[in-house]
Formats: sequence, C-alpha cells, structure tokens
Amino acid sequence: MNKNLKVLIAIIYLTCFGALLYGFFSFFDITQISNFAYIKDSTKVLIDLKNQNLIIFTVIFFIFTIVWILLLGFASPIALTTGFIFGKYFGTLVSVVSFTIGCTILYSLVSLYFRNLVLKFLPKKIYKFKNLFNKNEFFYFLMFRFTGGGGIPFAAQNVMPVIFDMKLKNYFYSTLLGLIPSLFVINALGEGIENIIKQNKDPSFIGIIIEPSIYIPLIGFFVILIVSYFIKKYLFK
Repeated sequence: MNKNLKVLIAIIYLTCFGALLYGFFSFFDITQISNFAYIKDSTKVLIDLKNQNLIIFTVIFFIFTIVWILLLGFASPIALTTGFIFGKYFGTLVSVVSFTIGCTILYSLVSLYFRNLVLKFLPKKIYKFKNLFNKNEFFYFLMFRFTGGGGIPFAAQNVMPVIFDMKLKNYFYSTLLGLIPSLFVINALGEGIENIIKQNKDPSFIGIIIEPSIYIPLIGFFVILIVSYFIKKYLFK
C-alpha cells in the first residue's frame, strides 16, 4: 500500500475516533458517573429516542456499532448498551449482526491493506493456532469465538485470521454463530441493569447482585467461562 493511502486511512481513522469521543463526552458527564439520578436521566433520553422511532434509531445504532468495530473498539460496552436499550433478545440480534458485519469488513480491509503490519505486530502466541486452524478453519474459529478468543483482545481476534488466510465466508459465519452465546449473556445483563434503573431507587451493590435479572446472566457468564476452559484445554492445546 502506498504512503498516501496510508496517510488518508490514518486521517479518516483519527477523525472518526475523535468524533466518537466528542459525541460521547458531549452527552455524558464522566464526573457524574456515580450519580444514580444523572445516570437515570441520561439513559431515559436514549430510551425515549428509541421509542420515538425504533427503525431509524436501530439503523443509526447499527451503523455506529460497525464503525466502532472498525475503530478497534471493545465489544462488551456495546453489548451492554444494546441489551439496556433494546432488551436481551432484540439487543442480541442487533449486536451479533452488527458485530459480525463490522468484524468482516475489518478483516477484509486488513487482509487487503495491512496484512504485513498485522503479521509483524500480532503477539507471537497467536501463531501457535495457525496449524490448528488450517485443519478446519470454520470449526476452530467458531470455537475460538465461543471461548472469547482465549483471552486475546477483541480487536486482535478480528484480524488474527490473516495469518492463515481464512476464507471470508467461513470468517463471517463462524463469527456470526460464535458470538451469540457471550453476547446474549451480556445483553441480558444490560437489560437487567435497565430494569433496576426503572425501579426508581438508588440500588446498593448487594441489592443489584440479588436481582434475578442480574445474577442469572452472571451465572450464564460463569457457565460460558467453564465451558470455554474445557474447550481451550482440549482443542487449543
């Protein structure tokens, strides 16, 4: 890739990232993060926007999520937000599909323009998966997604398959299916947080934990961790 194109991509990246940060800090006052009344009022604005026009709000959020993934953003905050705003079922649908599209676009761009850069900077421990994935790239990447990427950051997971030239179709479907369990649990947790805020009381830590809408997703999360441990132990030796 020539130098001018690299500079252009860097400018676009920094501009989009700066715009996202500006939008976030314009909407949220980070100094009020522990103020329950402030959190309740701020989140009500998002819920009201969604209720006014579900389709438009969903499309905007969908596009935002794709851009967020392209900017190498974390997955969990978005999944919590979709669960909070849309509920665990529709939120899971929105997050899984938008994550999958964003990840696939990112993987395509990296494969075309940044492959050598990724190969240079990816942690060496990732290379141990190369021979394993070459045996059955769809199945092993599906399991890799299900286990949360073996502790590898989400952004690195998304570009890792460039080391074994994974087919785009296999990447798309293994990501789509592999993300469902963990994103459903996180969305359920987001919905539980929204239910607590709707109760119009300042909750304590213990009060939050004993809520079924909170502890059931947490149990599901630990179940996924246990299953993931055994999958990693026997499949990703």
